[in-house]
Amino acid sequence: MKIHIFDKSNSLKYMLFDDIYKTIEITGQGLYKEKGSKFISFAIPVSNEADVRRELEMLRNKYHDARHHCYAYVLGFDKYASRANDDGEPSGTAGRPILGQIVSADLTNTLIVVIRYFGGIKLGVSGLIQAYRAAAREAIGQTSIISRIVSEMYELEFGYATMKDVMRIIKEESCTILSTQFELQNKITIMVRKSDSSLVYEKFMKLNMLTIRCLGTK
Repeated sequence: MKIHIFDKSNSLKYMLFDDIYKTIEITGQGLYKEKGSKFISFAIPVSNEADVRRELEMLRNKYHDARHHCYAYVLGFDKYASRANDDGEPSGTAGRPILGQIVSADLTNTLIVVIRYFGGIKLGVSGLIQAYRAAAREAIGQTSIISRIVSEMYELEFGYATMKDVMRIIKEESCTILSTQFELQNKITIMVRKSDSSLVYEKFMKLNMLTIRCLGTK
């Protein structure tokens, strides 16, 4: 991860987004049947595209005899990535309705896969859209939706003369200490809620002989 170093001559720029997001806690499984076709759906918590690939491979191996493995996902607390895949169904009839259910539930870090066993009767475009939408909704209904807080991580480096002020700010602002290293130059890694991070950053920047590094967002 790229590390940014700031000093008193620099200003920290913040992205504009809510620091609370909704995701799912556990995998939920649903089932929808229509005219002999069976749609088995899974809503799966994921953190990145590697998770998505792994979960898709596992389901494709387990349901290797199914005709279609359609899916959609949204990733990131700021929903930076999303994708929908029809896996051979007519364009827009599978992946997009699945993605629509993720968006409607305001979820992120969520993958939904709908596996279709063809029943011999064609459903038509509208029938397919309805089936994949309903299957995705069933999977979401079988899991738990939770809210999580976005936090910034900072590394503070300072001398012993600044120790008291550093610890005071950490206590006042209820920062979470992730790690400490006390040597000639002390280092403390902290985590701060995103909505509070600007104020906390400015407080630390007022201290002499202190360097603050933004380590990223979690």
